[in-house]
This record gives sequence, C-alpha cells and structure tokens, in this order.
Amino acid sequence: MIHGQEACRMSINARRRKMFLLLMILSVIFSILTVSWEQVDHQVMSHVRSFSYRYLINDYSFINGNLILSPEEAKDIDKYPYLINPKHKCQNQEVLLLLFVKSPPKNTDRRNTIRSTWGNETYIWNELGVGVKVLFALGVHVHHFNRAHIQQKLIQENHLFQDLVQQDFSDTFHNLTIKLILQFSWAHTYCPQAQFFMSADDDMFIHVPNLVRYLQKLNHRGVQNFWVGHVHRGAPPVRFKKSKYYVPFEIYPWLSYPDYTPGGGYVVSGDVVEKIYKVCRILNTTLYIDDVVMGISASMIGVTPQDHAYFSGERKAPYHPCIYNKILTSHGHESDMVELWKETTSPRIRNIFTGFIENMYCTIVKVVLFCNPFTTYPCSAAFL
Repeated sequence: MIHGQEACRMSINARRRKMFLLLMILSVIFSILTVSWEQVDHQVMSHVRSFSYRYLINDYSFINGNLILSPEEAKDIDKYPYLINPKHKCQNQEVLLLLFVKSPPKNTDRRNTIRSTWGNETYIWNELGVGVKVLFALGVHVHHFNRAHIQQKLIQENHLFQDLVQQDFSDTFHNLTIKLILQFSWAHTYCPQAQFFMSADDDMFIHVPNLVRYLQKLNHRGVQNFWVGHVHRGAPPVRFKKSKYYVPFEIYPWLSYPDYTPGGGYVVSGDVVEKIYKVCRILNTTLYIDDVVMGISASMIGVTPQDHAYFSGERKAPYHPCIYNKILTSHGHESDMVELWKETTSPRIRNIFTGFIENMYCTIVKVVLFCNPFTTYPCSAAFL
C-alpha cells in the first residue's frame, strides 16, 4: 500500500514537472514573440494578409478615391522648375526607346561608366541602327553646403554630354515619387514620339542589344498598354519601422499594394507614358515608394504589368556566358559594369552557342544557376 502511494506521488510530481516545463517553454516563446512581434509581423503575417487579399479579392478600386489630390493641390504638382533641361534631345528624330536613369547628383562616376557602356548612344546607333536616347534624372544635392559646388559640376557635365534632366527638389529616397513624375513629364513633353520608355537605376546593367531586339519585335506587333519588368504580386506595405521602405498606416492603410515592377528597371509602351503622366499629376506624392506609385497609377488606367523572366529582381545575374545571350537587366552593379559589358557584347558570346549540343549544355547550366532560391531570375528562364 505504501509503495503504491509513493508511486502515485512520484507520478503526480512527474506530471507537475512536465507541466511546469511546458509552461516555462510557452512563457519563453510568448516573451520572444512579444519582443520580436513587429519583425515577425513584417516577415510573415503581413505577407499572409497581403497574399490573401491579392488572390482572393484583388480589387484596388478603393485606392482611386483616397490618393487623388484636390484640384487646388494638383496645381502644385509641377512646382519644381527645371535647372537643367536638354529639351532638344529627341527633336526631329525617330526614337525606339527613351531610357531614363535615376541618378543622385554625386554619382558622376556611375554616369560616366554608363555612357561608356550600355548607355553609349553612338554605339547603339552604329551597331543596332536604332535611336535610343539615354538621360539621367536628378534633383539637387541633399546637403546645402555642398550644393553650389556640385551644381556647378553638373552644369559642366551637361555641357559635355547634354543628357542631364534636373529639377529643383532635394534628391532623396523620400522624393523618388517626384523623380518618377519628372521622368514621365519630360517624356510626355519633349519626346512623345518614343515608341517605348524605360526607367532604371544607375546600378542596373542593361543588355541594350538584347533589349533593342526584344522591343523591335514588340514594335512590329504594335503593342499598346504595355508594361514589362520583374513583377511583384501581392506585396504588403512594410510596417517595420526600422526599414528603409517603412510606410505608416496614415499614408497607406490597406493590406496590399497593386502589382508593380521594381523601379530598378521596367519598360512601358509609348502610349502608356501620357496616361501615367496624367494620373501622376493628380496623385498624392506623400507615398514615397515610386514603384508602388507606378503600380497604383497603372491600375487606375487599366494597365497590368507583365513579368519577363530576364528582367532582374534585386540581385545580379550569374556570371556565365550561357546567361549573357539572354539577359535583359541585372541589378546591383557598381564596380563591374565595364567588364560585364565587354563580356556580354563580345562576338565570341554571340557566336559560340548556336548548335543543338551547345543549347543543351546552356539549358543544363541555366537550370543549375536559376532553379534555386538565391537567384534573381525564375527557374522558367532556364528554358527560354
């Protein structure tokens, strides 16, 4: 009897210890979640909510009435005067592509690198026989004490190259929507004959020969209402306050953004330029994520972005010859632009992979490079 009671007490104590241990574990988990909930919400829950809205409801018509300015406010949208404006850049010329590069005033070296590689208009005309106009979109330097000195350098730079378009606003991340409007406004006013318009960052590598061939095919088909890039679908607003892309509820209270392409590089057909320009003129620019504003503007005019496997996301293209004859854009190039341009435009690259065996080899290579979670292109790009 005594042994039975002892065994019973031991069993009860064991259960109590297990219960205590379980409560301790739950308390630790709860404490961790409490401390890091903002991060968990940013990484997981916001995407769950956003994807649910995007794929179950997918109606963004409510945005139209909430981000549109009053007529009085809309009058101020063009309040930033041009400081530098090569307005005759496209005059009396056929232009297949007007290519705007967003570049802060201080990034002179990057602009020069682009001019000597994929942004070389003379090379494009001589080698490809089409008109591509490359311009750099700028505001003014963010620091007042350096502004006058850097502005003088920009004036000298434009005197040499005639390719800077600058308005009088501070060139900061939070003014990227103003820079978006600058690009579409200039394109609408000074280059309306361009068949296509592209916006890109100055750390983006663009394989212009591949892009030109792609756009020529589209032009022959007479595409309209066209927008192509690396599409983000069901992206949630970032509510994590430490993030560069943080957007408070006061500015954008909804669960999901309309589909959009990252501002690093996308293309629209010429007819879309005027429509986007008109919409941007009546949108509230306090939403400073410019590619999202582009998505909102496009949704308001019924233009849907198309995904292209060889438009880059946030990472660089893999360095391999099998990639070079397909690539359109690659993101994150600050020091290797010249070498990559030489490689991708080499006659050796154009001629080396032309047979059945070579194509099979390249497909295998691309499967290995693309079909993993760390690449900037989708797995489907391996079979294009």
